[in-house]
Amino acid sequence: MHQQLLLTVFLGLLLQPSVTLAQSIDACAETRLQTNTRRAVVTPQHQQLMSKYDITFYKLELEIERDRTFINGKVTLQANAMQPLDVFAFELHPNMRIDSVFVNDQQVTNISRDDANAKIILSSPIAASSIVKAVIYYNGRTYTRQGGSIGYGFNTAVEPQWGNSVTWSLSEPYSAYEWWPTKQVLSDKADSVHVFVTTSAENKVGSNGTLTRVVDLPDGKRRHEWKSNYPIAYYLVSVAVSDYEEYTLTAHPTGAPAPIPIVNYVYRGGALEAYKEEIDYTPGLIEQFSEQFGLYPFYKEKYGHSMAPIGGGMEHQTMTTQSTFFFTITAHELAHQWFGDNVTCASWEDIWLNEGFASYAEFLALETFNIPAAYEWINGAHQQALSRPNGSLKVSDTTNVNRIFDSALSYKKGASVLHMLRFEINDDAIFFRGLQEYQQRFAGKTAYTSVFKKVMEEVSGLALDYFFEQWFEGEGYPVYTFEWKQEGSRLMLKSTQTPSGNTPFFASNLEFRLVLANGQDKYVRVRQEQPSQEFILDLPASLQALEPDPDSWLLMRVQDILENPELKFMKPAQPVLYPNPTYSQNITIANLTFSATEAAVYNAAGQKMRHYTFSPNLKPVLNTTGLSAGTYIISLTDGRQYYQTTFVKAGDTP
Repeated sequence: MHQQLLLTVFLGLLLQPSVTLAQSIDACAETRLQTNTRRAVVTPQHQQLMSKYDITFYKLELEIERDRTFINGKVTLQANAMQPLDVFAFELHPNMRIDSVFVNDQQVTNISRDDANAKIILSSPIAASSIVKAVIYYNGRTYTRQGGSIGYGFNTAVEPQWGNSVTWSLSEPYSAYEWWPTKQVLSDKADSVHVFVTTSAENKVGSNGTLTRVVDLPDGKRRHEWKSNYPIAYYLVSVAVSDYEEYTLTAHPTGAPAPIPIVNYVYRGGALEAYKEEIDYTPGLIEQFSEQFGLYPFYKEKYGHSMAPIGGGMEHQTMTTQSTFFFTITAHELAHQWFGDNVTCASWEDIWLNEGFASYAEFLALETFNIPAAYEWINGAHQQALSRPNGSLKVSDTTNVNRIFDSALSYKKGASVLHMLRFEINDDAIFFRGLQEYQQRFAGKTAYTSVFKKVMEEVSGLALDYFFEQWFEGEGYPVYTFEWKQEGSRLMLKSTQTPSGNTPFFASNLEFRLVLANGQDKYVRVRQEQPSQEFILDLPASLQALEPDPDSWLLMRVQDILENPELKFMKPAQPVLYPNPTYSQNITIANLTFSATEAAVYNAAGQKMRHYTFSPNLKPVLNTTGLSAGTYIISLTDGRQYYQTTFVKAGDTP
């Protein structure tokens, strides 16, 4: 959709922004949190057996109806043997009865089952590097609990508003085994998947990839044959069955060789009329995200939606399952096609690489069309993250679904941390180029936070160890007290930071809006690298008010802002620094009131360029060779006192 049309329909949505925005991340998280009894389901010994092969292909051939959870199925698991195999292990819920099994076209009758742990005992071992094709015939009514219509791997319900019967899957994180034989290992993506579903002729079936054909069968049945040739994680394989109405759009992102179809399966009975304007945002969002993250990763197939009463959305690859079409839900689930589907977190401890990124995409979508709504969103995200003073992005207990999909941490703190990383890099072109590089380098694969960090370091040229140690490994956030005193044109600003949790200190750039008596606002950016730090600033008029972080970049709590007449200025004699401007020569710092032992040089963007150490009681001398021409900030300290000023590098030679 053209941006002008998207803007027109979006402005109507923003007449009630608080209602719209409140649905966003919480709805996505709620979809998963209803699985709070789910855990990783097989034993470590069984996981070891499954590690002996690499999945290459899934084919699901299922008989499903829209009003029941009974499945009659045949599933093919094709793999490469990484080690010699005398056992082929997989996962399947005990509710499901195995009828027969064939391995490499030979029937095998020796099947061992212990809860979810299923093993095919092979009469003839399979050599390493060989292809293994296991075909499993099975049937049964899928696992549910009374009242548990959401949050199990396979469900059916009558949607209360529109009266449609729907059967759908929702496998994240550990529920695929409830409805098909599988291997629930994030790092082992299949190279491709086929999903063939036979159902009553009046039904439609939503699934992954392209609907290659619909075959008429006897007894009023049809087989819907979906095929996808992109790598896919086990939990993204999906089905949704109902007597849907179909509504198709196209997106035209830059770089796509052909329009991308957007296939929407919507409830009959008025749902399309109710949701059409909201669904119509989707092409414009695909086009926007393709500019920011790189071309939509599944452009050779499609994108789309299948409706199901799941209380939010689930980013099934190429065809999201959604219960509604709020702007931020649609943006969130679409963004998962890049962050979660194309590049999938390699461990559930890194779930923020999926959910934090998709959540931040909600902000990016709003930022494009309505800045006030975007700031409302990011401030709300910060506030929810601040509710967890001891919380960490890193998930320490990956068996706990509640923790994996914690809205305050994996979603909103994840979005806040990305927003801060963008601020730290301080160059949007570089920030988005980093996201694009991450997508390109790990397309169809899985990734850990450590590799995302490495990509962003390479693209930005910054050392980001400290950032990820604080914000991924660390806990909580900084709490600030700001004090100031003005004498003439000089302002002393003292920033004191205490932690909310166990992480002792958060090194960060800080931005302030200084409201001056002459009616002007001055914005300043400084770098805090110790818990208590003083900054000397020059002002053209008296300070009337001090506003930290005016543009809501930082996850932080401000405890107090106060004028403190007891602050004492450092009074070094002039000149403090010479020669200034300088060429490729040493700079000497003289007449400080303390003996500096360390100095750091930052460019105008706040990026650290140099770090120096000095012997006590010696006059600091800094070599500027190799610095490009420009204005720099130099910070000097003895570990207790602090002084900051600027110098100009004029070039390499006079």
